[in-house]
Order: sequence, then C-alpha cells, then structure tokens
Amino acid sequence: MSRPVIRLIPLVFALLGGCAEPLPARSTDPDHVSPSPAVSPALKQTKMEPADIRAMLAHHNAVRADVGVAPLRWDEGLAAQAQQWADHLAANGCRMRHRQPNRYGENLFQGTARHYRAIDAAHGWESEKAHYRGGVITKNNYRQIGHYTQMVWRGTTRLGCGEAICNATRLVACNYDPPGNTLGRTPYW
Repeated sequence: MSRPVIRLIPLVFALLGGCAEPLPARSTDPDHVSPSPAVSPALKQTKMEPADIRAMLAHHNAVRADVGVAPLRWDEGLAAQAQQWADHLAANGCRMRHRQPNRYGENLFQGTARHYRAIDAAHGWESEKAHYRGGVITKNNYRQIGHYTQMVWRGTTRLGCGEAICNATRLVACNYDPPGNTLGRTPYW
C-alpha cells in the first residue's frame, strides 16, 4: 500500500479590511465642496508603480462605467494620505484598521505579497458587487458591500492609493473624496 503524497501549498491569504462606520446622512447642498487634503510636498507620492496606478484607476473607472457613474481622477494628495496610512499600518505590525478620524472614504486590502499585486485589491473590493441587491446603505448591509459601494459612489470624484510591504504581506490603502457610504443613500442612483 502506497502512502498518499502530501503537497505543501504556500499559504495565500487575502483579507479585505473591514469598513469604517458609514457616514451619517449628509446635506444635499450642491454647493458643498470638499477641500483638498493638506499634504506636505515631501509626501506627494506613492510607492505604487506608475503602471499599478494606471491599472488601479482604470479598474475603478471600468467598475464605475458598468453602473453609469462618471470616472474618477487620480489625486496625488489623496495618494500621499493613503501611502502614509499604508506605511503606518506596516510599521505597526500589519494590523488592519481604518484611519480615525478620516474625512475621506477608505478601502483597505491585505494579502500575501508574492501572490497579490495592488490591482488585486480593487478586484477584491469589486467582488462585493455580488452581495449588493440595490437600495440604500444601512448599518446592516455596509459591511458586506461597503468596499464596492465606495468604488462606485456617484458623488466621489477623486482617488489616491498607496501600498506597503510588511512581513511578506502587501497592504493597499485607497482614499476617496468625497467619501461615500452615507447611511440612507444609494451609491449610484
């Protein structure tokens, strides 16, 4: 009797960071303009490669186009904020948590660095679309769909992302302005 062959498969894990609390209902004042992030000139960069930035922005915009929402534009200030947060998470043991307080929308991703690239974060967030059945954001549904709905939030116009490596783990943070996931509102209608 032969012994079964046991193959060791590298552990691959991906964790989509939990969403921060959704925003309470906001004013619908059309004159409301979100100020640009205050970022020092030294921080106006991300560790993401230009090709990864293009891929991240293109994927977000393809997901938005699928539901008839205008494209986002890349924002260096938001990217610097996201990079700072990714670096902070990496320097503090890779523990995923959202920046508090944060005036921007934020999606986080963590996965094995040699198996995942930054674009995989966007694919993971998009996968929550399968759980979205339409309707408004509530305290009961945002944890299952909040990454996806932030990607496609109609009022969001700017995106910036950063990444860091910690203990062979890739961390990706993206900031969105204006933020989405307002309780009682729909993402793209």
